[in-house]
Amino acid sequence: MHKIDLVFLWHMHQPDYRDHGADGAPEFVLPWVYLHAIKDYTDMAAHLERHPQVRAVINFVPVLAEQIEDYAQQFSNAEFRDPLLRLLATPEGAKLDIEDKRRILDACFLANHATMLSPFPDYQRLHTLFNSLDNPCCEDPILDYLSDGYYLDLITWYHLAWSGESERRKEKLLQDLIAKGHNFSFADRMALMKWMGATLNCLLPRYAALAARGQIELCCTPQMHPLSPLLLDLKAGQQTVPEAPAPTAAEYPGGAERVQRHIRCAKISHAQRFGAPPTGMWPAEGAVSTAFARQLAAEGVRWIASGEGVLHNSLNQAGMQVPHPAWQPWQLDKAPGMTMFFRDEHLSDLIGFEYGKWHSGDAARHFVEQVTNTASLVPVVESAQQQKPLVAVILDGENAWEYYPYNGWYFFDELYGLLSANEQIHTTTFAALISERPAPDATLPALVAGSWVYGTLSTWVGDPAKNRAWDLLAAAKAAYDSALPGLSEEHKAAAERQLAICESSDWFWWFGDYNPGPSVESFDRLYRHNLANLYRCLKLTPPAELDQPISAGGGHAEGGGTMRRAS
Repeated sequence: MHKIDLVFLWHMHQPDYRDHGADGAPEFVLPWVYLHAIKDYTDMAAHLERHPQVRAVINFVPVLAEQIEDYAQQFSNAEFRDPLLRLLATPEGAKLDIEDKRRILDACFLANHATMLSPFPDYQRLHTLFNSLDNPCCEDPILDYLSDGYYLDLITWYHLAWSGESERRKEKLLQDLIAKGHNFSFADRMALMKWMGATLNCLLPRYAALAARGQIELCCTPQMHPLSPLLLDLKAGQQTVPEAPAPTAAEYPGGAERVQRHIRCAKISHAQRFGAPPTGMWPAEGAVSTAFARQLAAEGVRWIASGEGVLHNSLNQAGMQVPHPAWQPWQLDKAPGMTMFFRDEHLSDLIGFEYGKWHSGDAARHFVEQVTNTASLVPVVESAQQQKPLVAVILDGENAWEYYPYNGWYFFDELYGLLSANEQIHTTTFAALISERPAPDATLPALVAGSWVYGTLSTWVGDPAKNRAWDLLAAAKAAYDSALPGLSEEHKAAAERQLAICESSDWFWWFGDYNPGPSVESFDRLYRHNLANLYRCLKLTPPAELDQPISAGGGHAEGGGTMRRAS
């Protein structure tokens, strides 16, 4: 009976949601960092703490970890730079103005209603009342019809719904507030915020403790989550979609230098935060190319991972036929010392998109059966060098659980419990594998540029709006290169940081008619604002075209929930 190595990689990422353009400390524009922190990142740590025999890889993008620390500091100082937190801390007797009320209504029903609103009758009652009003988001008199108590109850419920299931099971405060249901006092809200601050403050140390005892491997992504293959070659997307138009810009100026800086900054910030540089990296969106992989290897990165579609495209280009190629590690020609792993698309997508609809026990048993079936497909070779088949399950550590009952608590309890008792499946980490196994014999002559989404780069380039976003960034980078020598060291640092923010992959992902219109508009506006801030950092007037939306608009929101990442 074959033993099987199973690696979970949970990828934790949010882009920089701070507006660094204003004087003073940056203001947060969107709340997703702290909301995912008190719900998903907290629960993911708790699942592992409850099941110490399960090993996993946890990827923290440096810009996410930095924002978690920023929020923890805000709670310590009680000086909030996030508008929702300021509203949650509304003093007793203070009156909410129309903009406050509009902000609460716009934000505080953004959740998957089936799993995060409907289970709570008092929260559901607030939504029912909201729906009974005629155009409640449009008419100021209607906004005033609802009392301040309604809005303060609503914002309190929103944060209760975004609390982690593991926390709700152990924290009496959360249980008492949920039981109370309405008429939340200032003291109630302050107690809730005290819990939030404590949760954020201990979050990264919890993961550091898991790593210190050898249960998890901590890795990271280049600093601001850039789509590196496109920074290196704006036409890289045509390797898999030849007919897709490329951006007008011939190149992204100085792309290789920018990618190198993101890699090096990530290694430094990871070491400062967790005590040592990462052994490996999960590239942003699992997006790789030959040039990027070799650059990572040259920077001492020992392993990377990507999507199974990238491996199949690369094998097809090389004319190689390999059965079940993702079940083994690979190396890239002329990238010595670095091992490549590839995501099992089927199993990863079952967790990401399907199992939330299943009974948790059925889903957990089905997953274990699917993994053990792997062994039956691997031929038995009587050799001392025979390696165990390897299954890599890689997905976001934050987005899927909103679609699971109880934020996936029962699913993880069942799954990790079954894996802990299974003698055939060995959960491990990528760092452990490269230390235990000899260097892989399987070698790819080249990588076809692609990502973990369809094996292509089409999610980030090729669409008119996406291409225009790249052209605006390339123009801003050219302006940066020209203006930088004349700036003071302080202004150079500010401009470099702002450029790195603009290079994040997230802005390009959101353009496209497959995303809901309000989310597209929000990210379009934020991206253009970040580019305008870059010009201001350079002491230049932002181009007028940044005042015009990039995208013609997205699709339609579904069911009142937050947008779900495709990966």
